[in-house]
Amino acid sequence: MKCGIVGLPNVGKSTLFNCLSNAKAQSANYPFCTIEPNLGTVSVPDTRLVELEKLVNPERVLPAVVEIVDIAGLVKGASKGEGLGNQFLANIRECEAIIHVLRCFDNGNIIHVEGSVDPMRDKEIIDIELQLKDIETISKSVDKAKKFIKSGKKEDILVYDTLKGLQEFLESGRNAREFETTELTQPFIDEVQLLTNKPVLYVCNVDENSIKNGNDWIAKIEAMAAAENAEVVILAAQIEADINELETFEERQMFLEELGLTEPGVNRLIRKAYDLLQLQTYFTAGVKEVRAWTIGKGWTAPQAASVIHTDFEKGFIRAEVIKYEDFLHYGSEAKVKEAGKMGVEGKEYIVKDGDIMHFRFNV
Repeated sequence: MKCGIVGLPNVGKSTLFNCLSNAKAQSANYPFCTIEPNLGTVSVPDTRLVELEKLVNPERVLPAVVEIVDIAGLVKGASKGEGLGNQFLANIRECEAIIHVLRCFDNGNIIHVEGSVDPMRDKEIIDIELQLKDIETISKSVDKAKKFIKSGKKEDILVYDTLKGLQEFLESGRNAREFETTELTQPFIDEVQLLTNKPVLYVCNVDENSIKNGNDWIAKIEAMAAAENAEVVILAAQIEADINELETFEERQMFLEELGLTEPGVNRLIRKAYDLLQLQTYFTAGVKEVRAWTIGKGWTAPQAASVIHTDFEKGFIRAEVIKYEDFLHYGSEAKVKEAGKMGVEGKEYIVKDGDIMHFRFNV
């Protein structure tokens, strides 16, 4: 499960990516600096791990991770192969969600590919290119579906009507994610794998002054995102880069306090990206390690066990489950058991975010 960072050239994508991951993407003041997509595995900040570490005192602590891809900057005409268009669109297709970076600051030293700063226009440029590619994609699916409606089957007619309606929706300049669907029609749309059907998180890349006081662009982007049922994260990529350069936790905290911030903006961004991918965390806690495991929302206990090892799923017997709040309250697994707060769950159990789990299995 990957999030792709997209945006026009020189909006701060690579600077942001460098802050997010240990991978160091080249960052320079000219378009197409990022040509090959850079892949980074990013730790998900989670204060629950800190609390579990205090109680268990393990040999090591391993956080959950999410994959972030830094994708080359897109320009007008990408859907027709302009710039690095074909490559950009192929890279974005391989991601499950989009982090769309918008430049919301003026700086005469940093070139803007369109000649001026206007994040709403920039957003529209990328939307149009993705929509054009989606129209090309769905047109083929509509033509294919049309051949089947001669059968007279209700499902074939529903598929055609749904895809035709979505084609017209895209042609009107809207994104597929805004198209109204039902449980019955959603699978037809998902099968087409449209770029504008991917969930999106907007990132306003601002300057230091706007981090404290906001600016006019932020208000417009927040209103636009609300209309799309999308979320917005506001951060200053250059400040995040400066924070990254500081060596100690204390230095970073002092820097944040001077700016009136409680945590780095990238922490909020990573958590939002994790949520955007419909991911959640469960924990295993023992003296060897305390570890956060990444699973999809709605996964059953055997599915959750499979991320540790496939044998755990194949030979699943039961899961012993402690709620994070109970572990925190009682202070140890033994005391949770004494209080009768440990649950014993079977194959149908849907894992909740924050569950502390121990699996029993037999292969």
